[in-house]
Amino acid sequence: MTGNAHGRDGLAGPVVSFPEGFKWGVATASYQNEGAVAEGGRSPSIWDTFSHTLGAISDGATGDTACDHYHRYQEDAALLGKLGVGYYRFSLSWPRLQPAGRGPLNPKGADFYSRLLDALLEHGVQPWVTIYHWDLPQVIEDDGGWPVRATAQRFADYATAVYERFRDRVTYWTTLNEPWCSAFLGYASGEHAPGRQDRPAAVRAAHHLLLGHGLAVEAIRAQGGARPDLGITLNLFPVSPASGSPADEDAARRVDGLANRLFLDPVLKGRYPSDVTLDLAPVTGWDHVRDGDERQITQPLEFLGINYYQRHVCAAGEARLPSAWVGSEHVRFVGRGLPRTKMGWEIEPSGLYDVASRVARDYPGVPLYITENGAAFDDVVSPDGSVHDQYRISYIDGHVRALHRAITDGIDLRGYFLWTLMDNFEWAFGFDRRFGLVHVDHATQRRTLKDSARWFAELAGSNRLPWPSSPPDRSR
Repeated sequence: MTGNAHGRDGLAGPVVSFPEGFKWGVATASYQNEGAVAEGGRSPSIWDTFSHTLGAISDGATGDTACDHYHRYQEDAALLGKLGVGYYRFSLSWPRLQPAGRGPLNPKGADFYSRLLDALLEHGVQPWVTIYHWDLPQVIEDDGGWPVRATAQRFADYATAVYERFRDRVTYWTTLNEPWCSAFLGYASGEHAPGRQDRPAAVRAAHHLLLGHGLAVEAIRAQGGARPDLGITLNLFPVSPASGSPADEDAARRVDGLANRLFLDPVLKGRYPSDVTLDLAPVTGWDHVRDGDERQITQPLEFLGINYYQRHVCAAGEARLPSAWVGSEHVRFVGRGLPRTKMGWEIEPSGLYDVASRVARDYPGVPLYITENGAAFDDVVSPDGSVHDQYRISYIDGHVRALHRAITDGIDLRGYFLWTLMDNFEWAFGFDRRFGLVHVDHATQRRTLKDSARWFAELAGSNRLPWPSSPPDRSR
């Protein structure tokens, strides 16, 4: 997968090539992009309620308009076609499609996604649908939300309905995106919607999210017909102790357990890790896990999606509440002096390799996709109207090279999705964090391709990465 060539800068060196059929794409989420929160019969989600809560969003913004994708989907589909990415991973809005949280699909919501799918296919872009990316209908939260077992079945019913409606144009389906965030940021630390700080509820939510995944996969399979590609996306971290001390090593074990193995083990091994259940025993009696639940969660999958952003380096410290690290609130996270993104996350491309190789080693047999990877920086529009984001190009370049190293070492990695298409509503940070390949002026909704967009388009179009990195071509 390597050869010799001259880059556009005239320097000779090996060209890093990817396997034929490797999938390049970008990823988005409904609440972050769509806007139109009160149109077409859509009901409020937990993020509508949360973003309108005083002090919940750092810059005071809401997703009421976001990127106005609901009205500008044709323009955005054309942008995707111009970028030349083969795949667009986007999520469906549960409250847009099922405003009451149950029952038949809302015709106006279904029509929007049908038109979006047609527009994508018209521009040569294959859809990759995430069924749930955090925007739980508020009516379901009012009934108890994810800590309540009934929500798992309601999710399975919803997933079955949308699969039946759109299966004619969608092959790739992700049930859940980052259930760790939904459970522990939403119900333990309260940093995300619904903003609750209830440690036992967070543990129950994690289980019911996974149970909903298992029920949904089983129900979709039961519909028969052409077999879809089904998977789940987990945000995974390489985890290291800050030192060789027993306390720091235990801190790392705990974080690895709560962030990674609490989700990987039931999904791919059919059981919760015993050390994590012991860590959480002071918080929960585990009576919410019924006989057969773990078997239900473990369903045959066509892929596992991995979202990678950073490594956790862990040390023992003093307990602090509220915290997303339920049962391990004493763990503190140590920086190593590496460059950081605007999110405060240290940039370490080798961590992507470490995560992928760990999953391939400990959970063999399932194909892997990097379903999110990206960085927020302080992007500015230059006087010439361009956005020169060489820092983002360098970030992507490094992570894609780590991805190639994993593939060269025999890891079954089949695609890479950059987060994200355009600057959007970045959850609790509002519009203050820009991850996009496309700059969005949220006052005017003007879209401007950044240099990184042109660079990524060349990567996706050629399926190869020159060495050394070529500077972005600003002539277009």
